[in-house]
Amino acid sequence: MDIPILYEDNHLLIVEKPPNIPVQEDRTGDKDLLTLLKEDIKNRYAKPGNVYLGLVHRLDRPVGGAMVFAKTSKAASRLADELRRQAIGRTYVAIVRGTPAKKKGKLVHHLVKDARENKVHVVDAKRKDAKQAVLDYEVIASSDKLSMLTVNLHTGRPHQIRVQLAAIGCPLYGDQKYGVSVNRPGQQIALWAQSLKLTHPTKKEEVSIQSSPPSEYPWNLFDGFR
Repeated sequence: MDIPILYEDNHLLIVEKPPNIPVQEDRTGDKDLLTLLKEDIKNRYAKPGNVYLGLVHRLDRPVGGAMVFAKTSKAASRLADELRRQAIGRTYVAIVRGTPAKKKGKLVHHLVKDARENKVHVVDAKRKDAKQAVLDYEVIASSDKLSMLTVNLHTGRPHQIRVQLAAIGCPLYGDQKYGVSVNRPGQQIALWAQSLKLTHPTKKEEVSIQSSPPSEYPWNLFDGFR
């Protein structure tokens, strides 16, 4: 599988995750991104034995875009600390059904994941197992009953963008889990990890990476805005 490398040095590997591939091994048994990247590093550098590659964050299986991995344990530890401090900037671009009531806004919900059905629900903030989810969004353009948004995450909850946008009546195009009434089977979810900004774990310099979604429907409705 061709996995574009967006940045690589001794400590970091940033790639463009293809849609519809799991980030790590799951119960489907399908080939996962982490395993493929370890195999690629082993082959490219003729490394003996096991290859270390640390998973820093995750993307849902149907989502594509920029992902960072740690090639050393030192990098993994420092990037995990950045993530905890919300110091890694993660911007997504999404296409949703309809248009949010406000052009720009902050969404704050409390979420609980049902592991049995692999689905996240918005619940009352007083519920003990609820976890706060926060994101900022901005509407960039609207067309054909669809809108393009940029989304910045402040927390990293499972399915967060999908659940929160569905909660305000704007489910993602193609998302059958949280927009089953308006999306059809076979439609590709329109959510893409567009940019990453982080501090290099050893150089202490800013690393800024961009990744663009494919020029196909519905993304091509907004080619001039991406």
